[in-house]
Amino acid sequence: MKPKPASGTKTATVKSIATNRKAFHDYFIDDRTEAGLALTGTEVKSLRAGRAQLKDSYVQFRDGEAFLVGASISAYGPGSWTNHIPERDRKLLLHRRELDRWSGAVATRGVACVPLSLYFKGSRVKVEIALVKGKKLHDKRDAIRDRDLKREAERDMRRR
Repeated sequence: MKPKPASGTKTATVKSIATNRKAFHDYFIDDRTEAGLALTGTEVKSLRAGRAQLKDSYVQFRDGEAFLVGASISAYGPGSWTNHIPERDRKLLLHRRELDRWSGAVATRGVACVPLSLYFKGSRVKVEIALVKGKKLHDKRDAIRDRDLKREAERDMRRR
């Protein structure tokens, strides 16, 4: 029997749209948070079809606001003249305290802010962003080696 959620709380279903797998390979991930996105209607419809890509995208802080730059949301097929621009900068919705803290962290040398995943939380589109530091080539090799060793260990456990 499943436990019921506490009264007054809503459980929003989470449906993944896109993941930035390259970010996990290229960066050390320090801190994560969830942000909303300001979108148009055809962008949301295109996202419901799963037509988004986060590769080579990042978060830029301008004039006290945060923008998702380089994320591609493909044009919605039946959109006609109301369609959006696929590569436009999209405003991130964060609280003022979060904006100040994250923009201050990005201003330091060697730290960047990138999106990790894009998903629906209930009917809202959310993006998980993270503060990251770049990996060197030897760090990437170590991560690949560790992943391979873990995979082999799991195979051996299944065989036994």
